[in-house]
Amino acid sequence: MIRARSEPRAIPAIVAAVVGFGAWAMTGTLFGLLAPIAALFYCAGERALRILLPVGILVTVGAALAAVVGMEESRYLALTCAWFFAVALCTAPLVAPGATAAALGGAARRIAPAAAAGSAANAPAGGSLSSGSVPADEAWALAEPPGDTEEAVRAAQVIERLHGAAFAFDVTGAFTYATPIARTLFGDGKSLEALNRPLGERSFLDGGDLGWKFGVHPDDYEGVAARLRGCLKTGADFDHEWRVLRPAGQSHWHRFVARPTRDSRGRITGWYGVGLDIQAYKSTETALRERGRLLKQFVDAVPAMIWSTTPEGTPAYVNKRFTDVIGCGVGDITAPDGSLTLSVVVHPDYRHAAEQTLARSMETGDPYVMQYLQRRADGSYRWTATRAEPLRDETGSILQWYGVCVDIHDMVTAEAALRESERSLHQLFETLPAMIDCALPNGEPIYRSRGLREFLGYNLEDLDESEGSRLARTLDAGVHPDDLDGVKERYAHSLATGEPYARRHRLRRFDGEYRWVETRAAAMRNAEGTIVQWNVICLDIDGEVRAQEELRLAREGVARASQAASLAELSASIAHEVNQPLAAIVANSYACNRWLSAQPPNVDRAKTTAERIIRDANAAADVVGRIRALFRQSVEMRTSTPLASIVTEACRLMADEAIRRRIRMDVDIERDLPLVSLDRVQVQQVLVNLIRNGMDAMDFIGEGRVLGLRVRVAGDVVETEVSDRGPGIQFPERIFDPFFTTKSEGMGMGLAICRSIVESHGGRLWAEKNEPQGARFIFTLPIEMKAAP
Repeated sequence: MIRARSEPRAIPAIVAAVVGFGAWAMTGTLFGLLAPIAALFYCAGERALRILLPVGILVTVGAALAAVVGMEESRYLALTCAWFFAVALCTAPLVAPGATAAALGGAARRIAPAAAAGSAANAPAGGSLSSGSVPADEAWALAEPPGDTEEAVRAAQVIERLHGAAFAFDVTGAFTYATPIARTLFGDGKSLEALNRPLGERSFLDGGDLGWKFGVHPDDYEGVAARLRGCLKTGADFDHEWRVLRPAGQSHWHRFVARPTRDSRGRITGWYGVGLDIQAYKSTETALRERGRLLKQFVDAVPAMIWSTTPEGTPAYVNKRFTDVIGCGVGDITAPDGSLTLSVVVHPDYRHAAEQTLARSMETGDPYVMQYLQRRADGSYRWTATRAEPLRDETGSILQWYGVCVDIHDMVTAEAALRESERSLHQLFETLPAMIDCALPNGEPIYRSRGLREFLGYNLEDLDESEGSRLARTLDAGVHPDDLDGVKERYAHSLATGEPYARRHRLRRFDGEYRWVETRAAAMRNAEGTIVQWNVICLDIDGEVRAQEELRLAREGVARASQAASLAELSASIAHEVNQPLAAIVANSYACNRWLSAQPPNVDRAKTTAERIIRDANAAADVVGRIRALFRQSVEMRTSTPLASIVTEACRLMADEAIRRRIRMDVDIERDLPLVSLDRVQVQQVLVNLIRNGMDAMDFIGEGRVLGLRVRVAGDVVETEVSDRGPGIQFPERIFDPFFTTKSEGMGMGLAICRSIVESHGGRLWAEKNEPQGARFIFTLPIEMKAAP
């Protein structure tokens, strides 16, 4: 740091130097030289010098007089005093506490005006520090000398305590003063000599660099240096921002401002400036810039056309999507009077209504909501929903209008198609030759087709006039009393489980007649599987049921006739087979009787005839045995066979029939079944007969046609179960009786023959109710089978 001199202190220094040289010349001692040396340090003292200066002057004057008059007794005393004064002057800088402030005295007088201007450091970061309310020639005029040294100290302390970095440099750009903060920013606390050290042969004004270069970010230095050189050459105010390097390698943004001082002729005598840390401002500015970029990116990326107007309705902004889709900018939608025009974007059929609605919103401040056909850049029109709302201040005054246009063409088209589809479906339901009903998840009807309304003779709304639910009143008033309990039970089961409903029952028509109907219902579910509605169809099958009943009666008559014919044929066959040996027995008996009645009896011929009688009797017994074997099932063809293979083969035989009837066969065969002694053909016939009966039972149900077949070991028998989901067993006590059948085309021998076959194998066949619906037929075969007698 360059020390400034104080002119009033030069006189004591000269006196001390003259006295010292005089003492050395007269006495020849070197002690006198201490006085000139002490003069060099004189300016560094302040408080100590105030005490030593009067004493030193008196001692020095006395020593000089003693030397002139030549008083021998006083010579050595004078030399001693001169030596003491010199030593005091030399030690004064070491004990004076105001050395630094005194050293700044000269500079303080020049920088004092800058302290007032430096108050601008507390101004906002974006404010200008190069101009103020005081003119340049007044603000930077030289202040009067402070006079008292304490005033200079106070001025220096004020400068060093400023919020910022104060500095000064000469017309060449070399620093003449810098506060500790400034030296830290420019050179990491280095001295002014280090900051001003040239880094090359050229001067700074000629393009060279100085030591403070290392305190500036490399990317910013060239701009800083060029700017400073330009200001030094032109005298323009210096105002620049750059990144200052920190010791840890970090960088902080700072702003530096400097102005020149001029003499009476207008020549620049020096530069004074201040620097401020604007890192927070820069960070905020960067963050705001990034937020602005992200906001613009967001607004441009939003799949909608965004626009804004002034409170008066003048277009102010449209986003990129608006320009790309509509093909218009702000100027294209601005009328000559500055208002928003819709003539270029709205279809002529909707333009007048849109303009009136917009004008009313601008006048009242109410939100603007409109749907219309909007023109696209390619000339096509698409349905668009437009909405705009005002932005208001604290007082409620409108600051800006912000609007958005959303393309809803696909939605409008889909809604129109949906309405048309709904109309078509409604018309379909109304014209179908069936009765349609729709109900809530709890079964409450919400819609009935025209056919059902006409059949019942009343509308759905008529049920609301009385108490109770619509469903309960419909069932109580319409279903035949004999069928009501079953219908309600089945309805409740379907509503609780979600299973489809299918049932035949009698329903009361508007004229009081009960007619047979077949009702089917299925649940409609959403994506999560929750039931949202029940769809019901009701078919009038009264004619079909009556025809089937007549057909059944006719078939029963035919079956009885067929059974009679079969029995007659069987009887004739048996009589034919037995009659021949019986006739031979009778004839031989007569012959034997004649031979024995002869005189003399012909015993030999009678014996021969008796042998023939025995032969014919055995033949008759064989015929009866064959007929008996036909019904008792002979065991001669039985072998030890795995039952699983017979079940699999029977399922394969019935697979095509199951597919034709849309029936799923659920087969579960236990592993490692033991062998069973059986007639393969007979047991397979039992399985096929039971499977066919189960399929026949499910002909009149809708969904859920499943035929179950289970084979497992149960103790010392193998148990086989065939189950269906049909209506169940109506006459469980008679189903195994010969010639009893519930089928219109059956003869009633199937289950009887099946039981006969199973029992001939030592097993048992019976029927049970299947849960929740249907029937189960179960038969067992012993694991170790004994041959029948």
